[in-house]
Amino acid sequence: MKTDATRTAQTTELLQAMIRNECVNDGTLESGDEVRNSDLLETFIEGAGLDVEHFESAPGRRSMVARIEGSDPDAPSLCLMGHTDVVPVSPDGWSQDPFGGELIDGEVWGRGAIDMLSQTAAMAVGFKHLATSGFKPKGDLIFFGVADEEAGGVWGAKWMIDNHFDAVACDYVITEWGGVPVQTPNGTALTLNVGEKGVAWQRIKVSGTPSHGSMPYGSDNALVKAAEVVRRLAEYRPTPAIHELWTAQVHNLPFDDATKAAMLDPGRLDEALAAMPNQLKARHLHACSHTTFSPNVVHGGTKTNTVPDEVLIDLDVRTLPGETPEDVHEHLRLALGDEILAKIDVEPIQIDPATESATNNELFEVLTDVMTSAHRNSRIQPSLIVGGTDARFFRNAGAVAYGAGLFSPQMTFETFADRFHGHNERIDVDSIALNTELFVQVPTRLLS
Repeated sequence: MKTDATRTAQTTELLQAMIRNECVNDGTLESGDEVRNSDLLETFIEGAGLDVEHFESAPGRRSMVARIEGSDPDAPSLCLMGHTDVVPVSPDGWSQDPFGGELIDGEVWGRGAIDMLSQTAAMAVGFKHLATSGFKPKGDLIFFGVADEEAGGVWGAKWMIDNHFDAVACDYVITEWGGVPVQTPNGTALTLNVGEKGVAWQRIKVSGTPSHGSMPYGSDNALVKAAEVVRRLAEYRPTPAIHELWTAQVHNLPFDDATKAAMLDPGRLDEALAAMPNQLKARHLHACSHTTFSPNVVHGGTKTNTVPDEVLIDLDVRTLPGETPEDVHEHLRLALGDEILAKIDVEPIQIDPATESATNNELFEVLTDVMTSAHRNSRIQPSLIVGGTDARFFRNAGAVAYGAGLFSPQMTFETFADRFHGHNERIDVDSIALNTELFVQVPTRLLS
């Protein structure tokens, strides 16, 4: 794939500015301040002579939308959706300023470099290039710089669809998670997010009886009971699911036939994962094939000398396609047992079922052609991702939504996974160039 040096430089500079705006979303309504990146993108796009709108769901939580009008109201429309917020950092773990946006040895460093400010900047540059080059699409081309993806999208994509759907309504959506080259026995596979696991976060309340901490014998200690709940959840081993996307993924793994056969057998899959030398890879593969339960936050207790009467456990549950809230309840019953389950209160925090888009459409064909042109002898691997993106809101609204990108050979799966939400997040300029070209070529081919 031929890239353009000028556009690559524009994307690099825009990415650096977005990193330096430090739009950190810690999950509270007061965080994010995506207005800074929204204003930056508005200013950048307005230079193309287009009308740009912005929408503020709460003070500082701003999203922006720009549109190139299509000539045919019946032609399919495409939305390039990139989020503008980033997750928090632990500065002590970084060797460079996490918000410096510095270009060092061909890589841009900073929080959001991979997730996903580089792609958001590439979308903006590709969109502006098409607008200024006289591109006349048949269907609308939309650029959507959205807030709050990193905390579930409540004040971003979900809020926009609930309150301003006309501004972002479309047939097709491209967003994050795709294009990482994976070397397989059958050549290079390029991941394409066609579906994602569901979110079924739960809050478990464990109750006890307050008493003096100097007399613990026989006390009704909510923290002790909560520890048993956490232990059982950590040890729970749900039966794996051998779904269609899992079967295709296993086919491309660099393992011998006997190992692959074990990974397609529900009775042997867990044993095969435990035997893998690369346990980082095993963690990912486990999440692709299992409903997962991770107790991640605990609140409880008031004083060192007081037996606590209440402990709250926030549980991250990720569901597979087809699973319902009733299925989650059954998992909890199997994990905890009827006796414990009867003595605790379980309240859903967030419920979003797993979503998936079909692949028998024009966007999938165009993405396949463009993405595989960047890597010799490559092919697309439709994937179920284990995290969440804003694609799910558009899928639920009736759109086909994919996570697509393009990364250079040096951005291996292991490198991508290590930097995603990790220390020393950074992206190479070659990947920036490929992503920028992707968001020029795909709209051109799809909408012409």
